[in-house]
Amino acid sequence: LLWSLAYMLVDSTLPGSFHFGTGPEAQSLQGFNAIYFSYITLATIGYGRMTPRGTAANAIVTAEALLGLMGFALATGILFARFSRPTARIVFSERAVVAPFRGGRALMIRVANERNNQLTEVSATVSLSCLEDSPTGPRRAFREMRLDRPRVVFLPLHWVIVHPIDDQSPMWGTTKDQILSGDIEILVLISGIDETFAQTVHARTSY
Repeated sequence: LLWSLAYMLVDSTLPGSFHFGTGPEAQSLQGFNAIYFSYITLATIGYGRMTPRGTAANAIVTAEALLGLMGFALATGILFARFSRPTARIVFSERAVVAPFRGGRALMIRVANERNNQLTEVSATVSLSCLEDSPTGPRRAFREMRLDRPRVVFLPLHWVIVHPIDDQSPMWGTTKDQILSGDIEILVLISGIDETFAQTVHARTSY
């Protein structure tokens, strides 16, 4: 629309700046004709029905054609970067559960790979976020949770992430009421290498 307004301005102030072919077409570059001329210039189509004449008209056409080519190149690069970038399609279990584990208890989270391609060098990081009392009032603290197996070589189907609840666990000795009153959130981050693109992908969720 901005280019069309520029063409209309040149056509109205400098008559004869544009040449129109013979036929029933309107003999002025106003309204839809200006938009149509801008489109064919931007796309470098050039059907020839309307052509610029004079320095002002040719300068605007040259600028729009140049910026049009740069715009198409930029849009192509952005689209390619957006759609060629690999993304992890990791599905997490709906709930994190506490279940028996080696004579004690453990927090367990199941993850699975929804893609057909494999993920290699897959690692998991689980953190516990909670509110703690401090001299200035409640503050949010983050504690990393030790995992029984923080890394697997590849993820063909599914993986159960296990955090043993022992005396070194931030969940050790906590009750249900303490969990609810502490506004606890468990953060899970999965990282791996997509074998198809050989690039690192990430997925995350929280409970």
